[in-house]
Amino acid sequence: MYDERLSQQRAPIYEALQRLKRQRIVPFDVPGHKRGRGNPELTELFGEKCVTMDVNSMKPLDFLCQPVSVIRDAEILAAEAFGAKHAFLMVGGTTSSVQSMVLSALKRGDKIILPRNVHRSVICALVVCGAIPVYVDPDTDPRLGIPLGMSVEVLEKTIKENPDAKAVLVNNPTYYGICSDIKSIVELAHENGMLCLADEAHGTHFYFDDELPIAAMHAGADMAAVSMHKSGGSLTQSSILLVGEGVSPGYVRQIINLTQTTSGSYLLLASLDIARRNLALRGKDIFRRVHKMAEYARSEINAIGGYYAYGREIINKDSVYDFDTTKLSVFTLDTGLAGIEVYDILRDEYDIQIEFGDLGNILAYLSIGDRYQELERLVSALADIYHNAGGNKKGVFFHEYIPPIVAVSPQEAFYAEKEAVELDKSVGRICSEFVMCYPPGIPILAPGEMITDSVLEYIRYAKEKGCSMSGPEDADLATLNVMKGV
Repeated sequence: MYDERLSQQRAPIYEALQRLKRQRIVPFDVPGHKRGRGNPELTELFGEKCVTMDVNSMKPLDFLCQPVSVIRDAEILAAEAFGAKHAFLMVGGTTSSVQSMVLSALKRGDKIILPRNVHRSVICALVVCGAIPVYVDPDTDPRLGIPLGMSVEVLEKTIKENPDAKAVLVNNPTYYGICSDIKSIVELAHENGMLCLADEAHGTHFYFDDELPIAAMHAGADMAAVSMHKSGGSLTQSSILLVGEGVSPGYVRQIINLTQTTSGSYLLLASLDIARRNLALRGKDIFRRVHKMAEYARSEINAIGGYYAYGREIINKDSVYDFDTTKLSVFTLDTGLAGIEVYDILRDEYDIQIEFGDLGNILAYLSIGDRYQELERLVSALADIYHNAGGNKKGVFFHEYIPPIVAVSPQEAFYAEKEAVELDKSVGRICSEFVMCYPPGIPILAPGEMITDSVLEYIRYAKEKGCSMSGPEDADLATLNVMKGV
């Protein structure tokens, strides 16, 4: 409940840290570096101001596991800023937020309806709780080769086939900026007695500009995991979990405390507090500027030739219901180069680090700290790369999305007795581990899924193009772990 003592101009955790510093308290607690005095190299690297604020939970600073003062106040302000009933400050990244959201909604044997292009954190949560995934197959853009959003019509059919499902999960947006019709999805879920959960790792900014796609809480979702450190400007690994009216915050707190650290970083917590204040006071102006920068970059990149920086023109009001115009997603195959190849060239030859490259696309992530001069450098580099590439078009490897065959639950497969088999001999077996390109961290294979020729073809092609493969026990991916005897 909102506290009249508080306003969005306040940053309660940051203010408490400032008061603590003025008190000059003698530390006979952890952390052991004792405000940096015990580790001069640490102080030199991060600065005295930073290490003196790396402190332990204590009465003046509240306790993350059960906040009653400044952390509670910061959560109240965050809930108000994001339009939620309650907000939880999370220091384990949005992976922790997503997993707490899923674990709060589901128990062993429960079904959850979700698109296959979810982040690995979702499926990891299913491994932990024993819930069963029911996948909604997304459309794939025939030119771009990327998975799109969740079709309401297909979701309705899936719900009718699985009326016992407990929840629906939706990406809002996808890594590429694709948005589903989340308002209709929420309504459909609620009409059928299901919760609607939103992975908003890439949608923080939706809450602060009504010209951008609708945010999950504004659409009536029950829970949303918001990655403040991505587009919101807080420190890496800081996140916020939002809950709506139909969810018990006390129960969610219990779930969070099953896995979240009892030694929450006050650097991360203060960064969430300050970032929330910044967005609440200036977010609308900030993100309209980001939108204008992205539109400018799209226009300049499309004028080069070879590249296609896509935007709202791909909206079809179904599988692409809306588009996040702050995302600078660029199709590269018409230049003669795969996305991962452009990614590598930008980093290795032009000292430009973009967010990721996949087999056909790159993503330059624009947010509150970007400037036009950096965009000019990116556009110039892309023009150079295009003119040096030769321009021989490559066909799309049309397997960005491969419909999975779920044979057993992720939990059963992950914890089953397993054996390692050569990659080429794994067809027809049930995978017991993850295989994915990271980023974006969307599994190619997840525990419990059947290994097919199409999956292996995709894995080989991704490895050949230099995609960073993660997940399997064998880092070289010469073998895969499969369920023994199955």
